[in-house]
Amino acid sequence: MKMNLQELKTMKRRLFGGDKDHEGKRSKQEDWKHAQKMYGDGAAWVRSVMIGKGSFGCVFIANLNNYKSRYSLYPPVMAVKSAEVSASGSIQKEKEVMDNISGCPYVIKCFGEEITNGENGQMVYNLLLEYGSGGTLADVIKSSNGKGLPELEVRRHARSILRGLSHIHKRGYVHCDLKPQNVLLVANEGKAGGLIAKIGDLGSAKRMKQIKKNKLNNYGPCWRGTPMYLSPEALVNGVQEKPADVWAVGCIVYEMLTGKLLRYSYQDLGVSEMISRIGDGRDMFSICSSVSAEGRSFLEKCLCRKVMCRLTANMLLKHPFLKGLPDDDIDEIEESHEVFDINTITSSSLFSDDDELWLSSCSEDEDMNGRFHEVRRFPVRL
Repeated sequence: MKMNLQELKTMKRRLFGGDKDHEGKRSKQEDWKHAQKMYGDGAAWVRSVMIGKGSFGCVFIANLNNYKSRYSLYPPVMAVKSAEVSASGSIQKEKEVMDNISGCPYVIKCFGEEITNGENGQMVYNLLLEYGSGGTLADVIKSSNGKGLPELEVRRHARSILRGLSHIHKRGYVHCDLKPQNVLLVANEGKAGGLIAKIGDLGSAKRMKQIKKNKLNNYGPCWRGTPMYLSPEALVNGVQEKPADVWAVGCIVYEMLTGKLLRYSYQDLGVSEMISRIGDGRDMFSICSSVSAEGRSFLEKCLCRKVMCRLTANMLLKHPFLKGLPDDDIDEIEESHEVFDINTITSSSLFSDDDELWLSSCSEDEDMNGRFHEVRRFPVRL
């Protein structure tokens, strides 16, 4: 009996399990349609495809009903993070953080919030965010097939991430979950064009003021984020302050340069075993010789185990690895409308010098130059 081409393809799918893929696609399509009905549309925008899902809820692309309206406050396309109101605590916290750090072109913009009603009458909280049309940095690294990105591209993205992180730190926050999946690539509307790396997903961010308060109250160690990108002091001692974010930047840059996770040999380990190895000082890394001397030096300054030797985000922006890059041609940091309670914080907590010593790790008699000398005594092994 002869089979036509379509029948042969169908048979091949059945033999090699291809039908499961089609079932998976159908399942995703059904999930998306169900979520659309469950979450509803906004007053000025329509919910489109689902692009992400997590414990917090779902993320959708949203299109404006009338994007040509000159009165519209929103861009034509946005990302909308949604969850039922009763389960939207983490998203609402993220909105608060984003309000407090707004105004930086290297951090994903927040356009506001809105309550929608689902088909069955449930109330849904929606956070309206800038859409990363270029996907995430993790997508770009994955597309390199384990070879890593060109060093010029790595330098550009590293500079953008550090500019965003420096702004976050100056506003008194620690991101706590920096990783390639949380760095989005957004179309650059300036003359330079291309894509700009922007920091997103601030749902795990902590205020430095709260961290210090927890210390005074002797609360037990507690860390947030993804273990593979956490610093030794965060994993072992639960200390998650600004230097922990700098360590994460080092992990991201290493991954961009090599196409591999910094701790790729730990992927199959449980968190407790990972902590044990790191605590014993067995946290050693290697990097290919093709990376420039400036690139190696940059990684040393990010991935130093001794916290006091790790440079700040602002210092790293002046590192030779990031010198000589073309300008992004985007707006400078804008004025933002703070939502802090003026009676409960001081101006120093908002605009502290980002070049200060890491207070939690340095003794009073150590000076700034000491950190540069110490980094040679406690280098990361590359």
